[in-house]
Amino acid sequence: MTMKTMLTHALLCAGVLLAPALSAQPLAEVERQIVSVAQWGATPADPAAARKQDEITHITLHHQGEPFPAGTDPVAYLRKLQGWSRTTKHWLDIPYHYIIDLDGRIYEGRKLEYAGDTNTEYDPTGHALIEVVGNFEEVEPNQKQLDAVVDLMALLAARHKVSIDAIHGHKDYSAQTVCPGEHLYRYLQDGYFRQKVALRLAGPH
Repeated sequence: MTMKTMLTHALLCAGVLLAPALSAQPLAEVERQIVSVAQWGATPADPAAARKQDEITHITLHHQGEPFPAGTDPVAYLRKLQGWSRTTKHWLDIPYHYIIDLDGRIYEGRKLEYAGDTNTEYDPTGHALIEVVGNFEEVEPNQKQLDAVVDLMALLAARHKVSIDAIHGHKDYSAQTVCPGEHLYRYLQDGYFRQKVALRLAGPH
């Protein structure tokens, strides 16, 4: 019995419907639609300043932590974030590997081969870092953002063989933050993301 078959069987035994997974687009299509750093106009990072990570073992969710009003240009935001990360923080690049905008569009940030950065005390080496724009202490994520988080987490889990038990939020590793915000964190806390990712993994890759 293959891993996919076993996962499907376990979901059926748990009474989880598989229709959403069967109707979702293949993960390969999710990957194809990610807006690359070259497409949004990033300047390349200096590999000499990077901390390499050879293996992805965790998927970790963050929020922007600031308001992101409707109509904000996500590319302008990314360019500003890259500039701030390098000139103010003296980091290699944007600290996150992927950023999700209000329309659920996924952008590549820091190359996944380089470990992320954080203002808090945990070591993010081995973590694939996902940022969702907005401050989720104050607002709710929209459905497009939630769907994109599921798609991206499933893609990363499939490509890097990360267990769904290794899907967490920033605050799970640090006492210094409320990130990814109360209204986004609850989707981790109640198992929503892990269940939806398991469904995606049972569907087409």
